[in-house]
Amino acid sequence: MGRLNLATSAENRLLQDYEALRRREYMLIDDLLDVLPKIEKLGEERVGQVRDAMFHADHPFLMVFVGPFSSGKSSLINALLGADSLLKIGPTPTTDRISILRWGDEPQDMSSGSRVDTVFYPSPLLRKVSFVDTPGLESVFKHHEETTRNFLHRSDVVMLVMLATQAMTQANINYMKTLREYGKKILIVINQADLLSEEERDTVRQYVKDQTRDNLGIETPIWMVSAKQGMAARSGGSFDEALWHQSGMQQFEDYIEKQLSDADRLRQKLQTPLQIVQNAHGAALEAVRDNQTTFDQYRSIGDNIDHQLSSQKRAQDKAVREAMAEVEGKFKDSADRSGEAFNDVFRMGRALPSFGGGIMELFGIARLFRRNDQPTYMEQAFRQHKVFEPIDQLPEVVDKLAPRLEGQDMQDIDNMVSYGQREMQQLPNELSDKIIGKIQAPTTYDRDALLDLRDSLDLIEDEARIIETEKVELARRNTLLYLAIWELVTIILLIALFSAWGALDAASDLPINIIALLILLAALVGGFAALPLRGRMLHVQHANRLNKLQARYIEILRQAAAKQVEYGMQLRRDAIAPLTRLVEAQAAIQDEQMSHLKEAEQEIQKLESELNAFGKRKLLGISL
Repeated sequence: MGRLNLATSAENRLLQDYEALRRREYMLIDDLLDVLPKIEKLGEERVGQVRDAMFHADHPFLMVFVGPFSSGKSSLINALLGADSLLKIGPTPTTDRISILRWGDEPQDMSSGSRVDTVFYPSPLLRKVSFVDTPGLESVFKHHEETTRNFLHRSDVVMLVMLATQAMTQANINYMKTLREYGKKILIVINQADLLSEEERDTVRQYVKDQTRDNLGIETPIWMVSAKQGMAARSGGSFDEALWHQSGMQQFEDYIEKQLSDADRLRQKLQTPLQIVQNAHGAALEAVRDNQTTFDQYRSIGDNIDHQLSSQKRAQDKAVREAMAEVEGKFKDSADRSGEAFNDVFRMGRALPSFGGGIMELFGIARLFRRNDQPTYMEQAFRQHKVFEPIDQLPEVVDKLAPRLEGQDMQDIDNMVSYGQREMQQLPNELSDKIIGKIQAPTTYDRDALLDLRDSLDLIEDEARIIETEKVELARRNTLLYLAIWELVTIILLIALFSAWGALDAASDLPINIIALLILLAALVGGFAALPLRGRMLHVQHANRLNKLQARYIEILRQAAAKQVEYGMQLRRDAIAPLTRLVEAQAAIQDEQMSHLKEAEQEIQKLESELNAFGKRKLLGISL
């Protein structure tokens, strides 16, 4: 009893290992079928072989029933599964479809768009084997025969079913010759043996054996069975074991148990789809490598286009930088000229007029002479030194940037289009046929990016001219006012000093006069000497504000120019896009295909190694 349990346990482990490897093969094949149809130069025949390998991997041991219609194929399967109406039975062909019977928790019949239906049924036998019921092989039903023949190459064993009363007719001999061409193991099943006596059974068996040897030169097992008795043995919800053995149906179960308990046969079942996959995988690798070698000369197209685009982008960026530098130069020129104006207005030689102007500001007299329509003092000075002339030239600098960029854009695009068209003409048909779109220059050009910034730049230019002048003019007036107050306070203090000194010592007026004079001179000179310093300080403040305006001006221009440059670069990319898309897509496809095939290769090697060890005893993890 213990030995029986050990044998059963070993068999269960074997079947579990078999099922695990079979599912891995199925997943491998499923992954490959996502890749193989997309590989150029890989024939459809190879893909078809892998689809067949999937069929092998998706099914356990496959037992295919073939023979003339009404020979009892469907009845035999119904009897084996104990379901009298699972498959349709009739005296004439009831279907031109193949039915595959597989394990399922619940009975279910699934039809496909092809001529193959799948029937799921909860029979223990179907856990180990799948049955295939085929249409009749009669030539009068040509499409039946084709359907059956197309399915034979997938079988693990073929059960040729014939009636006991029509055993080894010429048609059956022809069927066997056809089956032999497929190289499949053939078992002859003679149905309705219950209609014969024991003597007649022996005669029929010997006749079939002789005909098989004489016509085909082979010997094959011959089973005498009765589907009718087999079904009767299972009728009424009970099982008549004696009648079951009498029907000959036990031979199917014995054969299935023997086949599926044999590790070598299970290994062969797994090796068949794996060998198909290996052959197709090798052909696919060779095709992808060949495609990559062929395509390598065209990969340089993408690199060349990228190089051209980078070079053209640098040229456009250089044009923008040159415009920026010119703008900076204009602002710097304006600041330098304003320095000359400040030096002129606040020089020492203008000290006394400045003092007089400060007195007039102090007492409000200056306002009486100022008119709104007259330029201010600093405005006149700036005009005299042409401070605003560089600012006035800024629009010219900006306005010439747009046509410069546009002209270069159009020239580069024309060159790019010509290059792309030349390369397209040299592409092989299998590549050029995949190009989507046309390589051509754009019909319109949008200049708005640099045109729309004019208002923003005008505001900055006006601020540099008008607001800055007003700020400087206000600072100049305040400077004159402070100068006048300084000098007046000094004079008042001196008068007070004289008065106080005279009251104390009238006799010593000579020294006090000298001292007062010196103080007055020092005060006047000190106040007037500060005027140029104040002018330089105001110029520094003015120059700093111009720098800020310059920064704002350049930033607005930079953003607009960057947008215009990117627009031009996109026009280039769009013009050449049909070619670049092709190159990039083909390179990505081939790289992805090679990656998938490399992964599949690793899995194939693992499966092959595990198949070699399948069913062998292991000692310390080593297969024996």
